[in-house]
Amino acid sequence: MTLTDAPTAVIAEDEPVLARTLIRLLEQVWPELRIVGVAEDGLRATELGLASTPDVMFLDIKMPGRTGLEVAEAVADEWPDDRAEPLFVFITAYDSFAVSAFDRAAVDYLLKPATAERLQQTVERIKVRLAARTASPDAGDRAALMRRMQSIAASEAGSSERIKVIRAGAGNTVRMIPVAEVICFEATEKYVNVVTPTTEALVRMSLRELMARIDSTDFIQVHRGVMVNANAILSAARDENGHYSLAVRGLQRPLKVSRAFGHLFRPM
Repeated sequence: MTLTDAPTAVIAEDEPVLARTLIRLLEQVWPELRIVGVAEDGLRATELGLASTPDVMFLDIKMPGRTGLEVAEAVADEWPDDRAEPLFVFITAYDSFAVSAFDRAAVDYLLKPATAERLQQTVERIKVRLAARTASPDAGDRAALMRRMQSIAASEAGSSERIKVIRAGAGNTVRMIPVAEVICFEATEKYVNVVTPTTEALVRMSLRELMARIDSTDFIQVHRGVMVNANAILSAARDENGHYSLAVRGLQRPLKVSRAFGHLFRPM
């Protein structure tokens, strides 16, 4: 492997001693890896990630400026269309963040202090994922990846009851919301926000599970955690940075479109 095709990584860690320790351990277990940047806060980590487009980002979760989870989301939203997203590894002293980390498609989640033995397991997982990208001709196509994930989710839920009316709890009341009236679904940490022209309601279900079960093909993905009813989209506005936002019938605020799905709104 030459220097130019060696895998690359960015490290985000606000404690310099821990950052140096991680670098030393990575040199032991993955000598081919090139560290192209080290950030001491979340904002700098985002800048480094987008500027150097690494294969892997090792992110501390609790950092000044932005958490590691917020960094991963920001990087994914702004990532160039012609490259595969970095693989995210979260390193923290707080195991309570594990679910949130894996909700953001983390390759692994390490507790501090990391050891060479445990880090070796992480590296092996990363290598498998990188090799799979090389073998897949559309590995850099995030929209294609999302379509495959939705297809898998649909097949997993194939035998489940199709949902035509969403039952959303509000105190002692259960609100019945027809899927046809929904403008969009927005994923939060533990819930999905169901938005209609007249109301918003939370359901305790992952966006992936909900979209696999609803009885409608009218919804399209426009962001990592947002599905919008295509019939409600009025227009798409593009700013000077190439970002799109949607005007949606019945919604007073615009919906942001991530770069991965911007191509859906380019002129024909």
